Order: sequence, then structure tokens, then C-alpha cells
Amino acid sequence: MRATNTLTLGADRALYVGELPATGWHRHAAPVLLLGLSGHFAVHLASGRVESCHSALIDMGVWHLFDPCGERVALVYLEPDSAEARGLRPWFRQQGGVVFDPATPTRARGCTEARLRSFDLQGLLGQRFETAAELDARVLRSLRHLRMARDGALPRDQVAQAAHLSASRFNHLFREEMGVSFRSYRVWSQVRAAMAGLATQPRLTDAALHGAFSDSAHFSRTFRQTFGMTPSSVLKPLREVTLV
Repeated sequence: MRATNTLTLGADRALYVGELPATGWHRHAAPVLLLGLSGHFAVHLASGRVESCHSALIDMGVWHLFDPCGERVALVYLEPDSAEARGLRPWFRQQGGVVFDPATPTRARGCTEARLRSFDLQGLLGQRFETAAELDARVLRSLRHLRMARDGALPRDQVAQAAHLSASRFNHLFREEMGVSFRSYRVWSQVRAAMAGLATQPRLTDAALHGAFSDSAHFSRTFRQTFGMTPSSVLKPLREVTLV
């Protein structure tokens, strides 16, 4: 029986489990943990380095190509404001943005899958994260404004106004606190909203509208830039989309 592909979306994290095609070059506005569930996979970096591994942590903004090599994989994405993502920043700085084989080896596949379902990143990596400082209240306010809005493509000036900051000051503070530009994060939020829409609207056209994209072609281009794959190659084979 063919294993199913599933997508689970939490408030500040997301989990994809299944099979994927090899990607093109891409980078995204969230750190990701890649896990091989049935064997090795390959990661190509812009420096020319190619690594075959069972797991990899890749920071936001890092150009890479991911080749699952036909294996079943799990991908855990963390929102930049999550405690885990902020706790990983010192590690990423030490390792140049990529950590190969950080996951604790285990022979019990069920144990790994249980940790994935509960988003137990510390258990998967076998280490405790550094406690990160609280995000600036103005950035938190802007994130709430962005995530609660029906239109995920809110203009920067409007979000800056909600944070009671000038546009230029808001840009600087947002990047300083989140580690990514507001523009990049807004695009990421739109793609994420579109994927969440699949839980109730399985058609990609409807999902695109849920993410405030002008049309399915716009969504397709942005998805490919974000993940290095077409949305149909990833989202159409999904058998389950869960919001938690």
C-alpha cells in the first residue's frame, strides 16, 4: 500500500510527511528541519557543497536544492517568531546557516513519527535550545495584525501603522527581531495561508484566493520561488491536510 502524503499546520510551525520531487534552487522565510524517514537524501548549497545525509537544519534565507533521492521524508518548518526558531539562531550563526545530521539517530521509527506529530523538536534533535529574548511588542502587534487580516498581502505601511512606527523604522525593527525582511515574511505568510485553505478547499485555485493571490498563476510562481517546486507536484498528491 502506498504511503500517504500529509500536511499539518500549527500556529507557528508546519509538518509535511511524504514523497517529494527534487527541488530547484530556492530559499524561504522560515528555518526547516529535513528528515529522511527511509534513507539518505542530498542537499546542494550555493557554495557548490553537496551533502548526503539523514537530516539537515537549514536557516531562512539560505539558497539550497533538496533532492529526496526517492526516499520518504519529513519537513518541519518553524515560524521565525517561534521559540524554537529563535533558540536555533546561535547554532545557525556558528554553523553558517546549515547543520548536517543534527537529528538524534533512532531505530524506532514510531518514536520519530510520534515526535514529529507532536512537533517535539528538542526530542528529535536531542538537545535543549537556548532561551531567546521576547520579541519586541511592536513586532508581535504587527504579526497579529498580519495574521488576523483576511488579506495576507497587507501593505507594509498599514502594518507599520498598526505597530505605531514609521515604515522605515518598522522595516529595520522587523528584520532585526525576526531575522527576515517584512516583504519576504509577508510572501511566506501568503503561501502558508493558501496551504491552510486546502483543509477546506481542495482546489488549488481556491487555495490561491485564500492566500490573497491574484490568481492561480501568481500562486504557482510564488510557491515555486519559495519551495523550488510547483504547487501541483506537492499539494495535489496530499491525502490529508490538518490544522492544529
